[in-house]
Amino acid sequence: MATELDAALDRIMDAMTAPGQPFETTPIERRGVQMAAFRNAPPSLAHYLAHYCAEHRDNPFLVDGDTRLTFGETYAAARAVAAGLVSRHGVQKGDRIGIAARNSINWIVAYMGTVMAGGCATLLNGFWTGEELAHGVAIAECKLILADAPRAARLEGTDHGARVIVFGHGGDPSEGLGEVWGDPDAATLPELGPDDVATMLYTSGSTGSAKGAWSDHRSVVHGTMSYVAQSAMAALLMQSRGEDVGATQPCALVAVPLFHVTGEIPLFLQSFAINRKLVLIPKWDAEQAMRLMEEEGVTYFVGVPLMSYEIATHPNRGDYDLSACKSFAAGGAPRPVEHVDRIKDAFPDSFPLLGYGLTETNAVGCGNFNENYLAKPGSTGRASRPIVEIAILDDAGKPVGQGATGEVSFRSVANFNGYWKNDDATREAYTDDGWFRTGDLGYLDEDEYLFIVDRKKDIIIRGGENISCLEVEQEIYAHPDVAECSVFGLPDERFGEIPAAVYVAKEGRHVEPDDLREFLTGRLAAFKIPQHIWHATEALPRLGTEKIDKRALRTRYANMAEAR
Repeated sequence: MATELDAALDRIMDAMTAPGQPFETTPIERRGVQMAAFRNAPPSLAHYLAHYCAEHRDNPFLVDGDTRLTFGETYAAARAVAAGLVSRHGVQKGDRIGIAARNSINWIVAYMGTVMAGGCATLLNGFWTGEELAHGVAIAECKLILADAPRAARLEGTDHGARVIVFGHGGDPSEGLGEVWGDPDAATLPELGPDDVATMLYTSGSTGSAKGAWSDHRSVVHGTMSYVAQSAMAALLMQSRGEDVGATQPCALVAVPLFHVTGEIPLFLQSFAINRKLVLIPKWDAEQAMRLMEEEGVTYFVGVPLMSYEIATHPNRGDYDLSACKSFAAGGAPRPVEHVDRIKDAFPDSFPLLGYGLTETNAVGCGNFNENYLAKPGSTGRASRPIVEIAILDDAGKPVGQGATGEVSFRSVANFNGYWKNDDATREAYTDDGWFRTGDLGYLDEDEYLFIVDRKKDIIIRGGENISCLEVEQEIYAHPDVAECSVFGLPDERFGEIPAAVYVAKEGRHVEPDDLREFLTGRLAAFKIPQHIWHATEALPRLGTEKIDKRALRTRYANMAEAR
């Protein structure tokens, strides 16, 4: 039975999407299927950025250490970068421009300048090794890479085919981004439309090799506007309850990587439309986060689940006034159910929230809010109205019965266009009637709330980072003394899941777990290296198909990990 909150939210969304209202929808055809699209959505990210930066021109936008920029100043800097990319570096519409750097104002300006110049903002994982970065660049066939010094150093000596331009952090953007700075009055920027390529992000599936998921401007704008609609719905709900939502400017802490879809769309891009100030923290530290939250009046926090949990359980939490923060959202990984009560107990005047989306859905999917989340903490919530549809499909792509478990699938205009130059993977990802198959197994309850129960894909989600078990196994097998191995995820209170491995040495050979860990260092990004490694002396258990029985191994070694 629908809750009182669900009924209120539905009434508000019905009014917001009525004809003539800001979030009115109109049908368009995508993948041969009619889907709901926002009638008033800007035609491209460039139009979106220009409109909202002008609307909020004089309001604070970015805080990064001692550097502060308004919306207007940020747009002017991005316009100069766009001019420099076009006039000095010959960027043309559709060129892939890699961005490899930690979070900073200059990362944001580089992203904006890239899309305004007509380039495809290709968001490289800043945690990757040099070889992993080079592989991502090669997939996208990048023309340029805008990299900070540490990532540029990692790329040295690798074969990627792009030109690297190093930029710095801190200070005025004209200094750190001097190599791509140009005269806005001397460069003509291309006219962009909804069908032009906009972004590429990377996803690791069960195949082991990263894939470049690209989206056109229509998809990214609609993913962003879907979140804007959710925020508008929440604001109207608060107003109906007598709360003054316009008293202070919204403010969020940027504690997740901007190269992740959670950081890119619901946090960064949505902020333009809702006039939200962003406060950057260069590296996660719970106490530093609390200090910034108090100093800047942060009203909204989003991170991977471990972040809000670390704040809620921090021994020094009482030293900081965090009363301005009314929402503690999580995305990128499931939030353990026990975390929900801990967060609510720590912040009784605030609510924990949960969102579920993927790189391929441009972060759009479903959400679980406020008292509904407290009532159903194991659920990721209902489909995000008005543009998202959810289906639970069997292996043949047909809907299963009410309450039955199947593969969670999304259909919306915000879904990505495909994997770059990988038509086979794109065809496998979509059904003939336009459903994107997430690889997650779940069911919808009687109230249309989604519950994730397992993963079909052989991946681990460690604190929001996807890790392909196959990729890690391939690197372990590269060790000359390893005969067989298996990599799997184990539950972890802090990260949600951590990678673990068990291996068998070749006959007559010997390798210690610490030796294997050292072997993997430099071959894999640090977050992919198994935290637990066990040396088995007998052959690993196998299924009737002769595949290694990961479920049995996970159960056996989870107990061993707890006993350590």
